[in-house]
Amino acid sequence: MKILFISDIHGSLPRAQTVFAAADPDSLDAIVILGDILYHGPRNPLPEGYDPRATAGFLNGYKGRIIAVRGNCDSEVDQTLLEFPIRTDYSWLFLDGMRIFLTHGHLWNESNLPPLAAGDAFAYGHTHIPRAHVVNGIGVLNPGSCSLPKEGNEPSYGLYEDGFFRVLTLDGEVVLERCLYGLCAKA
Repeated sequence: MKILFISDIHGSLPRAQTVFAAADPDSLDAIVILGDILYHGPRNPLPEGYDPRATAGFLNGYKGRIIAVRGNCDSEVDQTLLEFPIRTDYSWLFLDGMRIFLTHGHLWNESNLPPLAAGDAFAYGHTHIPRAHVVNGIGVLNPGSCSLPKEGNEPSYGLYEDGFFRVLTLDGEVVLERCLYGLCAKA
């Protein structure tokens, strides 16, 4: 399985297009969008190439493979442009015998984890800061933001493949990598 994790697009069409091109969308089994899809929010500057309508149109081209959750900047009106559901605060992904809790991060986060068991994973966005580590046996994954990264990070996205969760820059440089629970393919 190869899964793209993207968060905090904030309506930046060129950044979304760059991520999808880098991730080779034809090779993806699923696309996970962890919220804040179209609107930049009142606290954020306008991202490069801000065009919510065009961003929605671009993402709708992949609607059959998208699993998305609502971010704090996503609204009910955004759903009128998007042809895939975004109005849930969380979802689950079952992958390689593991449960992954998907959320934006404004309700559930590293300081307020949902009820998970060792061997599960928690994937979120919201902070715009990439993460890939394990806390109390729970994998914690955050792809960062492709449009408005924070704390000096590069714009980024995540890929899960062969048991590894990787965070990559838009240039394809791996900045974080985590093997999840012995699922990694042996070289």
